[in-house]
Amino acid sequence: MVCLGAGFAGYRLAAVRYSRASVPTYGTWLPQPRALGRFALIDSRGRSFDQNDLSGHLTLMYFGYTRCADECPDTLALLARVAQRVARLPLQVLFVSVDPRHDTPAVLARYLARFNPSFIGLTGAPGQLGRLSARLGVARGKLVLPGGGTTFEHTVALFLLDGRGREVAVFTAPFSVRRLAAVLRNRAERLLVLG
Repeated sequence: MVCLGAGFAGYRLAAVRYSRASVPTYGTWLPQPRALGRFALIDSRGRSFDQNDLSGHLTLMYFGYTRCADECPDTLALLARVAQRVARLPLQVLFVSVDPRHDTPAVLARYLARFNPSFIGLTGAPGQLGRLSARLGVARGKLVLPGGGTTFEHTVALFLLDGRGREVAVFTAPFSVRRLAAVLRNRAERLLVLG
């Protein structure tokens, strides 16, 4: 009886430790991966980019625009540091424009080169961008300023996609380079294999 009790207690302790170790403590993780569906955009190299280009990578996706004065450059600088820390992982960083009228592939390429030349910018038809942002719950809006200029409001979040291009987690500001890099390292194998 004592042996059975000790065995059961050991099993319960191992189960608790395993479950704690396998549940990430940074970010909001979806109970099940969620497919993004079909989309067709243009990348910063002037090539077509669709859902098939998400396969075989871990992907961090961020929505913003090149004329953004604060959140976008700060977030891209942070992502550049994360990418350095996980350089051995098959990670791609996607910067999806909420200002497609201004953010042409050439503009995106020049802008992203300041942070990391491997980062990929995405632009395209407003309808395609709108559908993709809606699937991820990204709020975006154009504001006309008193002097006649424009600015854009957008959700400040990072979306993590698995090896099949499915959304698995969302990270909201304030972001942590150390914690984000740790999550990517610790979860990469599982997210790529399941993907």
